[in-house]
Amino acid sequence: MLRVAQAQINPTVGDLKGNTKKIIAYIEKAKGNKADIVVFPELVLTGYPPEDLLHKDHFVKDNIKALKTIAAKSKGIFAIVGFVDKDSKGIYNAAAVIDNGKIGKVYHKQKLPNYGVFDEQRYFCEGKSGSGMFTLNKVKCAVNICEDIWHDKGPFKEQAKKGAAIIFNLSSSPYDYTKLKQRERLLAKRSKQTKAYIFYTNLIGGQDELVFDGGSLVAAPNGKIISSADRFKEELLINDVHKGPIKAAKAYGRNITVVKKAKPQTQIASIYNALVLGTKDYIGKNGFSKVVIGLSGGIDSALVAAVAVDAIGRDNVIGVSMPSKYSSKGTQTDAKRLAKNLGIEFKEIPIRSLVGAFDRALKPYFKGLKANVAEENIQARIRGNLLMALSNKFGWLVLTTGNKSEMAVGYCTLYGDMCGGFAVIKDVPKTKVYALCEYRNAQGKTVIPVSIIKRAPSAELRSNQKDQDSLPDYGLLDELLSGYVEKHQSFAKMAGKGRKNAAIKAINLVDLSEYKRRQAPPGIKITPRAFGRDWRLPITNKYKEF
Repeated sequence: MLRVAQAQINPTVGDLKGNTKKIIAYIEKAKGNKADIVVFPELVLTGYPPEDLLHKDHFVKDNIKALKTIAAKSKGIFAIVGFVDKDSKGIYNAAAVIDNGKIGKVYHKQKLPNYGVFDEQRYFCEGKSGSGMFTLNKVKCAVNICEDIWHDKGPFKEQAKKGAAIIFNLSSSPYDYTKLKQRERLLAKRSKQTKAYIFYTNLIGGQDELVFDGGSLVAAPNGKIISSADRFKEELLINDVHKGPIKAAKAYGRNITVVKKAKPQTQIASIYNALVLGTKDYIGKNGFSKVVIGLSGGIDSALVAAVAVDAIGRDNVIGVSMPSKYSSKGTQTDAKRLAKNLGIEFKEIPIRSLVGAFDRALKPYFKGLKANVAEENIQARIRGNLLMALSNKFGWLVLTTGNKSEMAVGYCTLYGDMCGGFAVIKDVPKTKVYALCEYRNAQGKTVIPVSIIKRAPSAELRSNQKDQDSLPDYGLLDELLSGYVEKHQSFAKMAGKGRKNAAIKAINLVDLSEYKRRQAPPGIKITPRAFGRDWRLPITNKYKEF
């Protein structure tokens, strides 16, 4: 029998001391559960992705020193730890196989992803084929790293030919709402191809725009997923490999040999959990303790406030209402009700007099001109200034409230509602905002007033304003944006079924708004393609399909 512990943990990029301490703590937990081997995620020692920290030679050297510290604390157990290795040719995304306190074989990742959010070819050298094999308790094992098992020509085939009965895959696979099924299908396919058990150990935690959801699992040679860890939380998943079927023991409990399968989550539940984890880690890992949110009485700010409360607790969230003469009684009342339902501190700062001061200052220059977006945006920028003043005075992080649909088409104001430090729902389409609010209300007490969900969306920057005065219906818009932004669809494909004019408008607005998005704060990626790391549209861009 071979007892395997998979340490699904949440490191912090660059925190070599903190990550080392956590790794050692999980090694001790694995020992306490009588594991023969404990496996950690990809680049767990540095955190993922370390990006241009890798250009700092002293950082790479310090991570190797930290690995030696970990090895010294690993007597009595095998451990596989992701780190950055170095030789005369360059640096490598690596996995160290530590045997009873000594660093033994070191595996170098062979397939370096260079698409989407990944740009590993910018930093790492490719590993050589024919590596990654070792023996544990007379069982032939192999180790590889993330893309090595995704790539059809990855080293897993060669490792299987050499007799690997168990393949350990160290991964840092970021979340999007399609990813779990992709992973499970892939790992089931690979286990069948190799006739080996595949132990897939994934990272969890938020890192800037990315969220890693865990979901570590074990795939049997017949292609069945027979054990899996929970998502969005740290866990030590322990499994026993017998000559026959595999069995599992729940961490920290008695060694009960029953298979541990994580409870499945709906797509909306997983998105909500990703938002909570990403928000929590961005706030905590960057040294903040409290956040401030502009509460308009609308659905976007309501969702952001609910996520923030679930991430860091109601005592650490401040809601600020900043009504103007265009703010309806309904939205003002709903902002107060939302704050009360969530149990957060609520402040109200009317902006009518501030808007009047701007109007008087600009009157000589705007004389004879009709009011337009200039006057509307002054209101948004006043609100942004007030929130940033509170942030500067009290050290609160401003959470912006714009959704993906708005960010896509530029229905947002630079230095106004885009003003802040973190954009929680930046990658959440408007239609999913509604679904997430319904989901949150279904988890117990209704915290988001139903009137907010039912009200037609409006920026309330002029009389009787509605979003659909300027934009297509959000259902249609989100469908078009999914095609253009996430699937690279052509105009011809998007324009079918009588949608030509709406498609033209959507594409034009997306292209024209790139300069705004470049100045937006980071936000959590939840779709297959988000604005930010994996979207690089030129600001100066004259290409048109129509």
